[in-house]
Amino acid sequence: MACGAFFAYDLITFRQAMVRHLSTQAQIIGSDSVSALLFNDPQSAENTLSALKAAPNIVSAGIYTPEGQPFAAYWRDGGGQFLTLPPIPSGQTEAYWFKDRQIVLVLSIVFQGKPTGTVYMQSDLQEMYMRLKRYAGIAAIVLSASLLAALLVSAMFQRALAEPIVHLAETARIVSRDKKYSARATPTGNCNELATLIEAFNQMLSQIQERDAALQKAHDELEHRVQERTTQLGAANKELEAFSYSVAHDLRAPLRQIDGFSQILADQCGPQLDLTAQRYLKLVRDGARNMGQLVDDLLNMARIGRQELVRKPTDLNLLLQSALRDLQPEWQGRQVDWRIGNLHTVECDPGLMKLVFVNLLSNAVKYTRRLECAAIEVGQIMLDGAPVVFVRDNGAGFEQQYAHKLFGVFQRLHRTEDFEGTGVGLATVHRIIQKHGGQIWAEAEVNKGATFFFSLAATSHGTSNTNILRQLVSYDPR
Repeated sequence: MACGAFFAYDLITFRQAMVRHLSTQAQIIGSDSVSALLFNDPQSAENTLSALKAAPNIVSAGIYTPEGQPFAAYWRDGGGQFLTLPPIPSGQTEAYWFKDRQIVLVLSIVFQGKPTGTVYMQSDLQEMYMRLKRYAGIAAIVLSASLLAALLVSAMFQRALAEPIVHLAETARIVSRDKKYSARATPTGNCNELATLIEAFNQMLSQIQERDAALQKAHDELEHRVQERTTQLGAANKELEAFSYSVAHDLRAPLRQIDGFSQILADQCGPQLDLTAQRYLKLVRDGARNMGQLVDDLLNMARIGRQELVRKPTDLNLLLQSALRDLQPEWQGRQVDWRIGNLHTVECDPGLMKLVFVNLLSNAVKYTRRLECAAIEVGQIMLDGAPVVFVRDNGAGFEQQYAHKLFGVFQRLHRTEDFEGTGVGLATVHRIIQKHGGQIWAEAEVNKGATFFFSLAATSHGTSNTNILRQLVSYDPR
């Protein structure tokens, strides 16, 4: 661009200089030809024009009379024809044109204020073209030298800057991809900004390597401690389960004695006791039976905690029907509207999963017994792409704010006087579902029933209550 601008400027300047030079020559010839024109001496005018032989760029020249008739002429090649004189624009004494790779100038000869004749000059542009060629050669040499210098500088720059930067980037990629903090960028050996950057990068890698080693050491120590604590906790759990089993087992014998002798006392001496004594005796027997049931539940929970899962494909519909048959005596004689949907087949322990249905359905039967027409529904919905089984009833329900207490051992949300129970059943269900890697939760409202959900796959039930209710409303057990 710089060369092009320089060429354009020089071309314009040189053309203007040529016009001025040609105009000067025309004025000299016009001045020297005044007398020849006045005295009608063409030979003198031609002698004047012959002086143009010293200017090799002049192709032809001519002197014309005021009427535009040829008077004298000059041709560089020695012969030619008079050309038609171009008109000079009104109000001017000189005009020029560039055409056909030549410049043409016409100058009016004025003597004592009157037009005396006209000078016509035609010059080639060979000098200008030669000048442009010289400039082009110089520009080519300059550009070639500049390109060579640029290549040399580029090579030096590549060795000094580009290659260390590329090596630094490659080292950074290795560190990022392989986590190889022992890698280092090669120093340049110079004292510049790049050397400072590489040194700082290597120092950063050294610090990361030290921190990574310390973190790995801490991780190994923590893992070892966790393993020790896990072993200790497992041993403690086994001891606790064994102790619970032993205590519960040893409690059964005295409880049977209490219940047995209370029965004998009621049978043999019942008629002789007053009503208060009979009521106390009944409370003793009920307490013994409740305590026995609690011991059985604790033994079952301990057994479930020790039991290994035996997973196999299981049709939940068959387990549900079996549980209903086992519970039939509990709801026999009552009006219960059973709504049983179609359940799926899962990989589970059939024995433990049946116990889940027995506990949930037993609770539904128990907490709806005060209703003339109970409704118990079992079905399945999809939540987060996983099947979720639910058991819903229209019984007593509970306050939702206490739902987190449902699955704790001995935790009950109703009085024993209202609904019997030990507070172990739902805790047992919770343990079984957890052993399968699933979740269980409940939603309820007082006097409007409760719904228990469980899934053997993890679901985000905590943020999907609206979706669950919408699916339950549209659920059709058929």
